Amino acid sequence: MKATWLYRIASVLLFLFAAGHTFGFLTFNPTTPEGLAVRDGMNNVHFPFDGGTYSYGGFYRGFGFNLTAYLLFSAFLAWHLGGLARKRPEAIGALGWIFCALQVVGLVLSWKYFFTVPVIFSGLIVICLGWAAWRVAAAKI
Repeated sequence: MKATWLYRIASVLLFLFAAGHTFGFLTFNPTTPEGLAVRDGMNNVHFPFDGGTYSYGGFYRGFGFNLTAYLLFSAFLAWHLGGLARKRPEAIGALGWIFCALQVVGLVLSWKYFFTVPVIFSGLIVICLGWAAWRVAAAKI
């Protein structure tokens, strides 16, 4: 498979990952009384810091949206690398491998802290990015 298609597939997977992540963290409702108590505590307990008042629920949402932005940028980057792979593969340089390595970190974190769906998405993205980086490097030889 050509590097362009592998980067484009990774881009679509990253976009779907962003959409699923955002929908999931915004609509998640704990099913146990303990889970509801934790969620309510995160949202209702506020604390002052650096001139403002914050809650852990706000941090949770902020980090969730931050991850969405990261995933959307990653989708854009993968699509862009797909175009470079077709027209100017030498311009990709080490970026393809670094991008893949970053996704490997995401895969490890998903494996350790999350559940099956993020692990599958992360794994497929790593495969696509690693294969694409290898194809670009092999084309230079």
